[in-house]
Amino acid sequence: MTTHVTERRTQNVRPVVTPRRLSVRGLSAPAQRRRALLVRAVLTAGLFIVLVMWWTNASPSFAASPAALAVTIGEVSGMLGGYLVCVQVLLIARIPWFEASVGMDKLVLWHRTLGTAVILLVAVHVGFIILGGMLFDHSTPWAEVFTILANYPDMLAALVGTIAFFAVGLSSARLLRNRLSYEAWYWLHMTTYVAIFLTFLHQISAGVHFVSNPINRAVWILLYLGTASAILTWRVILPFMAAWRQRLRVDRVVIENSGTTSVWFSGKRLDELGIRAGNFMLFRFLSWGHLLTAHPYSISRIPQAGVLRITVGALGDHSRRIRELRPGTLVFTEGPFGHFTADRASRSKILLIAGGAGIGPICALAEELTARGHAVTLVYRAHSVEHLALLPELALMPGMRVVPVLGRRNELGYDPLSAQALVGLVPDVKDREVFICGPAGLALQMESVLRTLRVPKRFIHREELSMS
Repeated sequence: MTTHVTERRTQNVRPVVTPRRLSVRGLSAPAQRRRALLVRAVLTAGLFIVLVMWWTNASPSFAASPAALAVTIGEVSGMLGGYLVCVQVLLIARIPWFEASVGMDKLVLWHRTLGTAVILLVAVHVGFIILGGMLFDHSTPWAEVFTILANYPDMLAALVGTIAFFAVGLSSARLLRNRLSYEAWYWLHMTTYVAIFLTFLHQISAGVHFVSNPINRAVWILLYLGTASAILTWRVILPFMAAWRQRLRVDRVVIENSGTTSVWFSGKRLDELGIRAGNFMLFRFLSWGHLLTAHPYSISRIPQAGVLRITVGALGDHSRRIRELRPGTLVFTEGPFGHFTADRASRSKILLIAGGAGIGPICALAEELTARGHAVTLVYRAHSVEHLALLPELALMPGMRVVPVLGRRNELGYDPLSAQALVGLVPDVKDREVFICGPAGLALQMESVLRTLRVPKRFIHREELSMS
C-alpha cells in the first residue's frame, strides 16, 4: 500500500459538527413543479415557432405530389431535429436556472429521451429527402445520394456530422452502453459538438427555409450561437474561474473498506460553492488516468473549515483509480447539482435507506437532518460488516439510529428488505419521510416496497447520480 493512503480507523473519524448555512433552502416542491412546467412550456413553444418558420416559407404545392410530400417531411423533420439538438445540449449545459427548476437527474433523463427523438428525426430527414429526390428524378437511391452530395453546398460536412450523430446514438443504446467504459462513452459523445457544427453549416447554406428567408436565417443563427455561448459559459469559463477561486486540492485519501474510498479536499472559500447535503458534483482530477474525463460523485461531508469530502464505491476504472490520487492533486469541479437534499423533508421523522456507495450522500443528509432536530433512522444494506463504510461516523451523530441489514439474499434465503421485514425494522415507516440512495436495483425495490406499505409518493425521495 502506498504511503499517501490513510487506512480507516475509528479514531481517525472527525467529530460531527453542525453544518454551516443550515438556513439555506432550495425551491419548495410546488415552486419546482411550477418552474419545471414553465421549462416544458418554453421548449414546446420553441417547437411551435420552428413550425411557423417552416410554414411562412412553405411552397403552396408542398403536398401536391408524393415527391413533394416526401421532401416536405424531410424538411420539417430536419428543422425539428435541428431545434431539438440545441435543446438537448442546453439541458446539460449546467444552466443554474434549468437545474434549480427541474433537477439534474430529470434533465439528464430528458436529454436521453430527446437524443432518441433527434436520431429518429435525422433518419427521417435523410431518408425522405433522398426519397423525394428519387421520385422527382426517377433515379436509384445511390444515384440520388451522389446527386445531392454533388449539387448542394456543405453536404460532405453534413454527411460526416450525420454519421457522428448515429454513432453517438448507437453508443447510448443499452446493449452497447453496458459494454463501453465511461471514458470511451464520454469522448464519443464529445464528437456531438463537432457533428452539430458540421450539420449547422449545411442547414444555413442549403436549407431552403433559411437561404431565402433572412429572418429565419437570423433566428436560427441566434439559436445556435446562444447554445454555444451557454456551453462555453457554464461548462468552460465559469468552472475554470471557480477552480481558480477555490484552488481545490486532494487533502488525503482514506480507505473505508475494500470497495469504498473517501477523498478529502481542501480549498479556499468553499462555502461559495453553495453545496448542500445530498448534492453531487462533477470532479476532474488533474492526474494521470483522471484528466480526460469528469465524473459525478456525491458529497459525503459538506464544506466545513475549508475541507469537503466525497465517498466513492469502486464501480468502474475511474472510481477504482481514486485510491491512487496523491495529496496536492488539483481538482476542477462543476456543480453542485441535485434536489436530493434535506430541504425536501417535511416530516419530523425520517427514514434513510442506503446501500453501497449511496452511503456517501446519505451520511451528509443524516448529519444535516439530525442537526435540524429530525428523528432519523438509517437502514443500511450491506453484504457484510466489512462493507459498512462510515459506520463509526454515523454512530457518533446524536439522535441517530442505525439499523444494519447484512447478507446476500441468495445466502439468507429470503429478502431482508421485504415489506414485512421493513415494518419489523421500522414499525412507524408509514409516518416517516424516506430518502433512498444506492444501486438502481435497491432503489427501485425499496420504492416499490414503500408504495406497497402506502407511503405517499411525495414522501419518497431518490435521485439518480448519473450524467450518462
